[in-house]
Amino acid sequence: MSLDLSSIGIVVLAAGKGSRLNCADAPKVMLKIGGKPIVSYIIDTLKQAGFSRERICSVVGFQKEQVMEHFGDDIIYAAQEEQKGTAHAAYVGMKSLPPEIKQVLVIGGDDSAFYTGETILGFINTHHEAEAKLSLLSAELEEPGLVGKIMRYPDKSIAIIEKEYWTDLEKNTKEVSTGTFCFDRKWFEELFPTMPPLRKLGEYGLPTALAIARGQGVKYQVIKLKNPNEWFGINTKEELMVADKRKLFNC
Repeated sequence: MSLDLSSIGIVVLAAGKGSRLNCADAPKVMLKIGGKPIVSYIIDTLKQAGFSRERICSVVGFQKEQVMEHFGDDIIYAAQEEQKGTAHAAYVGMKSLPPEIKQVLVIGGDDSAFYTGETILGFINTHHEAEAKLSLLSAELEEPGLVGKIMRYPDKSIAIIEKEYWTDLEKNTKEVSTGTFCFDRKWFEELFPTMPPLRKLGEYGLPTALAIARGQGVKYQVIKLKNPNEWFGINTKEELMVADKRKLFNC
C-alpha cells in the first residue's frame, strides 16, 4: 500500500505551560534551543517532509498567542481551553483537521526537536502498511527517567506503565514511550468520548488508547526508534541546556 500524504494529518501538542521549567510568561514549546523555539524544529521537519499547512494542526493553550504569532499562517490551530491531558488535546486537534484526513500523527511539541523527516515518514508508513488502529514510537534508553515504560508480554500484548504504577520489573525496563502516536482517525474520534480518565491524575492520557486497543483486540503496534537520540524530552533546566548545546553544535 503506497503512502498518500494527502490523507495524513499531524497534531502537534503545544498547549502545555511547562510548570517544572517555571514557564511563567511563555508556553513550554516556545523556550529556545539553538536560538529557535523548541517546537519550530518539528514544524520545519514536517514542512520539509511534504506536509502542507492545512494538514499540520498545533494544539495551543497557555499563552497561545505566542505560538500563533510565531507561525502565523504556516499551520492551523486548535485551542485546548482546559488542560485535560494529551488524549483530550489530540482529540481537539483531530477535530480541526480536514475531513479527508484518515490517519493522524500525534507528536509532542516539546520533545520532537531532533526527529528527522526520514524517521517521521518511516513511522507513518509502517503504521499505514500494517493497517493499524494505533502505532506508537518507543525508545530504548540507558537512563530512561520517569516516563512511561513499555512492557512486552509473552502473549505478544504490549502495555504502557506510568511511573505511578511501577513495580521493580518496570523500574529496570529501558524501553520507554516517546508519546509519538499514529492513529486511525475514525477509530480514535469514536473512542475518545467514552475514554476513562487516568485514575491518579484525572486527565485523559494517550496511553489509555493503547490499553483500549489491546482490550478491543484491534491491530496496534509499538515500533522502536532506530536512533533513540532523536527523541529528547525537555522537562528540566538541565535538559533544556543539553538540547540547546546539541542544536548549537548540530549533534
